[in-house]
Amino acid sequence: MIFFVFLHTVMQYLGEIISLAVACSWTVTALVSEIGTKRIGVLNFNVWRLAVALLFTLVFTFCLTGYFGAQYAGPETWFWMGLSGFVGFFFGDFCLFKSYLYISSRYGQLFMTLAPAAAAFAAWVMLGEMMTLGNLLAMTVTLLGIGITVLQKGDDSNSRFSFKSSLPLKGILYGLGAGLGQGLGLVLSKIGMEHYEADIPQEALGGMEHVIPFSANMIRCLVGCVCFLLAVLLNRGGKELMKAPFTKKTALSIFLAVMFGPFLGVGFSLMAVQLTKVGIAQTLMALTPILIIVPSYWLFKQPITLKGVLGAVISVIGVTMFFLL
Repeated sequence: MIFFVFLHTVMQYLGEIISLAVACSWTVTALVSEIGTKRIGVLNFNVWRLAVALLFTLVFTFCLTGYFGAQYAGPETWFWMGLSGFVGFFFGDFCLFKSYLYISSRYGQLFMTLAPAAAAFAAWVMLGEMMTLGNLLAMTVTLLGIGITVLQKGDDSNSRFSFKSSLPLKGILYGLGAGLGQGLGLVLSKIGMEHYEADIPQEALGGMEHVIPFSANMIRCLVGCVCFLLAVLLNRGGKELMKAPFTKKTALSIFLAVMFGPFLGVGFSLMAVQLTKVGIAQTLMALTPILIIVPSYWLFKQPITLKGVLGAVISVIGVTMFFLL
């Protein structure tokens, strides 16, 4: 009897449970990515990460549709999804993983709370979507949370408004780039998937609705992987690239980063949105900056401070406001 009550409760809140699992999944991705980038570098790690993600996505779409990749995708779909791959995966992830080297994955993920603000602004500019008072308030709260974490009292004791950064400037700039790249990439993906849906014949659309995000993501992975590969070759890192994954720890970090990030993380996030309200799902999935605090202490000896915890909580509240106001 207790088991059936428990099972009923789980099924009733399955969307919320999956959303929490996604937040945990992205926490794992951030931690193992920090480990991987420190071992083989940002460019090498991302080439292998996106190459494996591309392979998984191709196999997955083949199992669902019988075709590899983005069936029916036309030139406009390839353009917008490719641009999303360049902005989101190449620029955004390059900045994100670079920020891990300067300020750690814990603070890098904090700057990712800027992504909804960047997406809202980009949607206003590119799609004509209205910026509401709630959006502006959410942006302010998010920035306040980041400011509380990053800023500390300056050396000028005579000035009440003297502040300085507690984190390296390079890390902050890379963190800002990561949040902006993620948000803009999301809007470009939305445009690309609208074109993709229009490309699919009406008689085939019914069976492909749930596959569209995965097939479209294949284009993003392909373009991102090619961009990182070109960056490695231009950086004369070809030999290091071939040596990169052939140690147990590095291979494991690449595998886990893919499984819990572009593959399982994205897949379950789509499922969560289907099973519960979008605002609730997005709020729970945005908990990564809070969930990562304790593991960062265990793995990297990152000190836990009241200011850091408070800033993360306020930033997550800011993200929540984007979806609930």
